[in-house]
Amino acid sequence: MKKKKIVIGSRGSKLALIYAQKVKNEITKNPKFKNIQIHIKKIVTKGDKIKDIRLSDIGGKGLFSKNIEHNLLKNKIDIAVHALKDMPAIETKGLSTCSFLTRNDPREILISNNQKKLNELKKNSIIGTSSFRREFQIKNIKKGLICKIIRGNVDTRLEKLKKGFYDAIILSCAGLKLLNLEDKITQTFSVKKIIPSAGQGIIAMQCRENDLEIFNLLKTINDKKTYICAKAERNVLKILEGSCETAVGVHASLKKDRITIEAELFSLDGSKRYYEKRTRNKKDFFKLSKEIGKILKTKSQGLYRK
Repeated sequence: MKKKKIVIGSRGSKLALIYAQKVKNEITKNPKFKNIQIHIKKIVTKGDKIKDIRLSDIGGKGLFSKNIEHNLLKNKIDIAVHALKDMPAIETKGLSTCSFLTRNDPREILISNNQKKLNELKKNSIIGTSSFRREFQIKNIKKGLICKIIRGNVDTRLEKLKKGFYDAIILSCAGLKLLNLEDKITQTFSVKKIIPSAGQGIIAMQCRENDLEIFNLLKTINDKKTYICAKAERNVLKILEGSCETAVGVHASLKKDRITIEAELFSLDGSKRYYEKRTRNKKDFFKLSKEIGKILKTKSQGLYRK
């Protein structure tokens, strides 16, 4: 490889830096790249600066990725590392999200005061989440809960819970595990109980389309199973034109040569839920994801007849 130095761009949060370090570690495992210097550059995003407003009100998911992508396009970094669930469904022109590390736990978790599980919480208990998807999903499980916006990193959210601003908060399991905070978890929901966000638990690597050296390097650390699931989930999101304003859960799983995609879409007020689940040969993952996305879109428009 001609490059002697590689710069990885990442958000500066504790969790984001763990993601970047995992990518660095995977690269350095390959003897071919052992002499390359790898530097991690912290990049502040707009999503990190604004912490008290719902993302959908200030521009959506791109707030966590745009500034990192800008650095990539300007050749200030060579690899961008993202939590895939925070990336817009449509790829930025000139960039390629081409590689994914082995998926971490995609499930959702509840942390509550007094160790009460979701169904044990009293009516009008306050749940902290800034996600419409999570809000509609938990209200679908238990009526009478109140959801209030919570932003910030995991430590910040835990501190707000401890201070009594919320009775419980909903987070992704992967983040808690990577931060060694599993002992805080009150309840873990199966992906059937709460379908996660597309790409949840997946660390994505992005490079410039024309940087073949980096593109080929990233292919050496790409997990093929995660790649198929990531592309399938994001394709459903693309068909639904998914963003932070679209409350949609998508999860793909592989078993031998079969792929199962399960997805749900909520109406804007959360009063209606549209659901679809199908299984096919994994080589047809693109067709299947497109099919599911189209069916959900049609159902939500009241045009679907089985």
